[in-house]
Amino acid sequence: MKTAQKMVAIWVCILMIPGFGLPDNAFGITTAEEEDLTREFLYYTFENYKIIQDPTIVDYVNRVGWKILAQMPHQPFRYHFYVIQEDAYNAFAGPAGHIFINSGLLEAMESEDELAGILAHEISHVNCRHISHMIERSKITGMATLAGIAAGILLGIGGASEAASAVTLGSVAAGQSDFLAYSRENEMQADQVGLKYIEKAGYDVAGLLAILEKIRNKTWYGSDQIPTYLVTHPATEDRIAYIGAWLQSRKQPGQPTGKLPDHDFRIMHSRILALYTEKSMALAKLRNSIKQNTKDPFAQYAYGLILSKSGDRKNAIVHLKNALDQRPFDQVFIRDLGQTCFLDGQYSQALKFLESARSIPHFDPEGELYLARTLKELGRPEEAIQGYQQILAQRPQYSKPNYYLGEIYGEMGKMGDAHFHLGLYYKQERNYKNAIFHLNKALDNLSDPDKKKTAQTMLGSAIEEKETHPDK
Repeated sequence: MKTAQKMVAIWVCILMIPGFGLPDNAFGITTAEEEDLTREFLYYTFENYKIIQDPTIVDYVNRVGWKILAQMPHQPFRYHFYVIQEDAYNAFAGPAGHIFINSGLLEAMESEDELAGILAHEISHVNCRHISHMIERSKITGMATLAGIAAGILLGIGGASEAASAVTLGSVAAGQSDFLAYSRENEMQADQVGLKYIEKAGYDVAGLLAILEKIRNKTWYGSDQIPTYLVTHPATEDRIAYIGAWLQSRKQPGQPTGKLPDHDFRIMHSRILALYTEKSMALAKLRNSIKQNTKDPFAQYAYGLILSKSGDRKNAIVHLKNALDQRPFDQVFIRDLGQTCFLDGQYSQALKFLESARSIPHFDPEGELYLARTLKELGRPEEAIQGYQQILAQRPQYSKPNYYLGEIYGEMGKMGDAHFHLGLYYKQERNYKNAIFHLNKALDNLSDPDKKKTAQTMLGSAIEEKETHPDK
């Protein structure tokens, strides 16, 4: 059994304890305590699951989440949205506004309305303080242990039976199973709150109904394949009935149904299918899509991506050019054509496409990264360094530029800078052993006082994290 499956014990605990209708101060930990719990919760999550770092996907999901949040009153947390590379249908809210959605659930979606529906529901769990109420009830086990329990349940992929047994694993107290009673009230309240803000943000509420029906319909695979979402979000049939009735009550005769532009959704969906879905299934779907409509630019784009990922870059370039023929000014299509040329060793062609993509006024960290890598391969290291530094100035949390800066400085013999950036990279990747090694080397070799101060601070943080999690 995989480690992840053994941990199937996190978020049902937090989301499903009855707290419906209680005022915020009736019980529940403070927002500060909830923030403190986040560190351990995120450690368990990142340790056991692969988080997709693709800026095109992550930025898009965050934009949809922020669009919903813009319609809500001031929130006590800064929300963060993550995508887990996992085929199971699941989405959940962690403590302090950290919201996760599985790539499998994104791949099943057909519109941004469906994504908005799921995110609004999870945001509403946070807004209604369902999480804080559950944590307060469970504090007897200790906050660090609770973080592990929460991570296991919310991330569990084995279905209801494994979720039920997982609470007996590790250090989880036997009495903790008492807190696994699912709450229909919490789910209904999250829907009631979420529906209002879905509509205010300009989305079609029918999207939430559509994705819930897809999740429900997946149960025909058998009890061992029950979507995790159904385990952690009970009363799905009641929710479907309620949302359907809500929609019917608000429907006006002759009222047009607006449709949002779907370009960003289809780009995200194409990348999820081509790059983060099981290969044979993705290939079958994409070949069928191209067969049905050879002029669909997104099908051509996705097929080009999966061919590039598979190493067939010559044919990948053909399909990416086919996509670009249909949408000649699409920044992402141009960028990925340039990236594929780079991976194929066609550096001059890559430079042409990547500079063309850059001319479109939208900051694209992935495009900037490959442009800098191309400049380095073309013998222009100083320009490459400037490019990496510009990315970090705008996206300091993006770890890849630090790795490539470490590489390029090492080749130039600037070992202090090389170790400095490699230390930052490994710290961001939570590889504390390597981070400590490189940051110590940086302190031995650096002369820049500001960089030495940063290295010292990062070293202290890495040592603290290593002591907390010795295996890292």
